[in-house]
Amino acid sequence: MIAPGSTPIPTPPPLVLDFDGSLRGLEGAQVVPLANWQEAIRFGCGLPAWRRLEAFLRECMPSRYGTVLMGSGDYHHLSHLLLKRLDGSEKFDVVVFDNHPDNMRFPFGIHCGSWVRHAASLPQVGTIHVLGICSPDVGWRHAWENYLSPIFRGQVHYWTLGVDTAWASRLGLGKGFHAFSAVADLIDAFVCRLAGSDTPVYLSIDKDVLAPEVARTNWDQGRLGLDDIARVIASLTGRLVGSDITGEISIHHYRTGWKRWLSALDDQPAVAEEALARWQAQQLEVNRQLLAWIAAASR
Repeated sequence: MIAPGSTPIPTPPPLVLDFDGSLRGLEGAQVVPLANWQEAIRFGCGLPAWRRLEAFLRECMPSRYGTVLMGSGDYHHLSHLLLKRLDGSEKFDVVVFDNHPDNMRFPFGIHCGSWVRHAASLPQVGTIHVLGICSPDVGWRHAWENYLSPIFRGQVHYWTLGVDTAWASRLGLGKGFHAFSAVADLIDAFVCRLAGSDTPVYLSIDKDVLAPEVARTNWDQGRLGLDDIARVIASLTGRLVGSDITGEISIHHYRTGWKRWLSALDDQPAVAEEALARWQAQQLEVNRQLLAWIAAASR
């Protein structure tokens, strides 16, 4: 809270970690060019490459920055490094908007679908809530692919829409699963839960949680609208310690065979080149709105 008569500290400008060239025209943003890292880091990578990227970012990222934008959802694992950079003197919770749990098994290092498990192991991270999951990744057919131990400990919570998660209760994991059929009911329940806490929060938004008519992404998409995200952000006013946004749309043809194989396994939709500029312009407007709401909640 700002003392009466004091001068407010201006909100630092957003920071673009530019791996894929998908973010153009964002006014006032600081930009770290990372195109040379795209093939190595996109979708996933081994831990040695991950540590090299962490060291590189330690040297080239500014000391102060606002919301970090990371490009395609293929880079959502960057949230793990951003969380590591935060001061660990006070625990904070993490609120993630995502159509996927991002808590899936990946034995080769870290990838965009496994970073939540790595984040849960950080000592400064309390509870992680993943909101808006419509993906069958949390259905019984894929239960074995999820890291269940952080859910069992109560550290990771899934907030799902229209997915049959009854299997979780049979395994004693029911308290970590919050299943809804309507978006409004999910948002109402989560905002109510937030009202009972004053714990600081880090916010991570993957726009694949949005319905495709709101913003097109590189992944299968959920059902939320911008107003749903706005309600949650407003409920976090005065509690935000950091934020990031991912889920831009871009095209990349992997040179690495195993990445082509994994991308095919995940049924990533093809991106029409003739529509790319139009969809990126749509994304830019969504980013501007999200950044405005986050800035308002951060004051």
